[in-house]
Amino acid sequence: MRELTEQEVIRREKCENIRQMGIDPFGHRFERTAFARDIKMKYQDVEHDAFENMNDTACVAGRIMFIRKMGKASFFTIKDKTDKIQIYISINDVGEEVYTLFKSADIGDIVGVKGKIMKTQTGEVTIKCLEYTHLVKALRPLPEKFHGLTDTEERYRRRYVDLIMNDDSRNIAFMRPKIIRCIQNFMDKEGFTEVETPILTTLLTGASARPFVTHHNTQDMDMYLRIALELPLKRLLVGGMEAVYEIGRVFRNEGMDPKHNPEFTLMEAYLAYSDLEGMMDLTEKMFTTIAKNVTKKMVYNWCGNEISLEGPWKRISMVDAIKEQTGIDFKKEMSIDEAIRLANEHDIYPEEHEKTVGHIINLFFEKFVEDTLIQPTFLYGHPVEISPLTKKNPDDPRFVDRFELFIGGKEFANAYTELNDPIDQLARFEEQLKERELGNDEANDIDMDFVEALEYGMPPAGGIGYGIDRLCMLFTEQETIREVILFPTMKNNNK
Repeated sequence: MRELTEQEVIRREKCENIRQMGIDPFGHRFERTAFARDIKMKYQDVEHDAFENMNDTACVAGRIMFIRKMGKASFFTIKDKTDKIQIYISINDVGEEVYTLFKSADIGDIVGVKGKIMKTQTGEVTIKCLEYTHLVKALRPLPEKFHGLTDTEERYRRRYVDLIMNDDSRNIAFMRPKIIRCIQNFMDKEGFTEVETPILTTLLTGASARPFVTHHNTQDMDMYLRIALELPLKRLLVGGMEAVYEIGRVFRNEGMDPKHNPEFTLMEAYLAYSDLEGMMDLTEKMFTTIAKNVTKKMVYNWCGNEISLEGPWKRISMVDAIKEQTGIDFKKEMSIDEAIRLANEHDIYPEEHEKTVGHIINLFFEKFVEDTLIQPTFLYGHPVEISPLTKKNPDDPRFVDRFELFIGGKEFANAYTELNDPIDQLARFEEQLKERELGNDEANDIDMDFVEALEYGMPPAGGIGYGIDRLCMLFTEQETIREVILFPTMKNNNK
C-alpha cells in the first residue's frame, strides 16, 4: 500500500469534515447555465462602472486552480472545459457557514458558483459569488502550478492531469474531434456513406504489416485485429454502395516512435467510377476544407518546416523523383542484376525478398527522395511488386496507378486506382505468399472470398487511406503522435 503524503492526509481529513457537515464530499448534479469563455467574451468590452446598473447572473462550475484567501473576502479561480474565470466570495454575501466551507477548499477541488457578473478595478471579468456549492474534494494535490507535469512520459501516462494543467493539451483534445467532424461533413457532402466493418478478422489483408493475434474461445480459432479497412469496403462497392468510407482504429504490431503508435486511426474511402486523379482532387479539397473551416489558416509550422496547403499541389512520379535526386532513370527497362549493382553502388543492400527491380526502386525512393518532399506532393507510379492490390498502369505494367501524399517528408495518404480484375488479384495474392516464404512476415494472405466478390464485378474505382493521427499532427502543429492521441500506448510502468 502506498504511503500517503502529508498533503494527502490533510485532504482526507478535510473530506471527512465535509461529510460531518452533512455534505457529500463527492457531490451531485449541479445546474450550470454558462461557461467561463462565453461569459468573458460577452462582457470583456463592458466598462467597469456599467455593471452598477446591471444584474446579470450566471451559474458556473469547475476546478479550483487558484485561491487567494483574505479574511472575510477572497478571490479564487475556477477552470471549466472552456477557460478560467475569477470568483469573488465574501462572508457578507454567502454567510459564515458557507464561507467556512469555502476556506477549507484546496486547489483541485471542484465547486459550483451562482453569482452576479462584475468587473474588478483592474478590468477582469469576475463572478461575485452569491451561492457556493462544494461538489468534489480532490484527495491528491495538483502538480506545482507553473510547471505542471514536466516528465513527458508521465504526461502521456496521466493524461487526465496533463489536461488539467496544460492548456495546449486541452486545445488539441478538443481540436481533434472538430477535425474528424469536418472530414465527416466533407465526405457526406461529396456523396460518400460512412460505414463500419469488422475489427476482428481471420486473414491478413489490405496492408503490409505484422498483426496483433487474439483467440476466439467459442470457435477455438486464432483471429487478428485488423491492419487495414480496405477489402470489406471494396466488397461494398461490389454490392452497389458506390461511395463509402470508414474512420476506425487499426492495429499493427510494430514499434513506437514519434510518428507511430501500435493502434491508430485510419480513414479509407472508395469511390466507384473514379481513379487516381479523382483521389488527388478529393484529397487536396479535403485538406483545404479542414484548413479553412477548423484551423482557419493555410500555413503550418511542422517538424521544422513551414508548410503551405495552398494549391495546386505538386504531382510527380516515383521514378522522376528518383531521377531528380540521383540522376538514375528507372523508367528504362533493366535487369535485376543491373538494379542490384546500382543499389550496391549507392549503399543499398536489398533483403532476399527485395531482390526485384520494383523493390529496389522503392529502396532508392526511401533513401534519397522521401525526406525531400516537404511541401504537399502527390507521388505516383509505384512498382507493381510493392502494391499487390493496385491496378497496373495500362501504359507500363511494371508500375501501378497508385499515389502517396507526402508533407514534411512524411506519408499522409495512400491511394489507388483499384484493382478489380479477379484473375490478376488472385495472381497478386499468390505472389505475396511467395514473398512470405522468402521471409517477408508482412505479406498478405489470400482472401478467396474477396476474389469471389470481384468475380461478381466491381466497378472501376479510386480508393485512398489517410492516417488521421498524422493529419491531426499537422493541423495542430505537433511533432509527436502521442500529443494527438489521448491515451497512447505506453511501456509498462513498474513504479
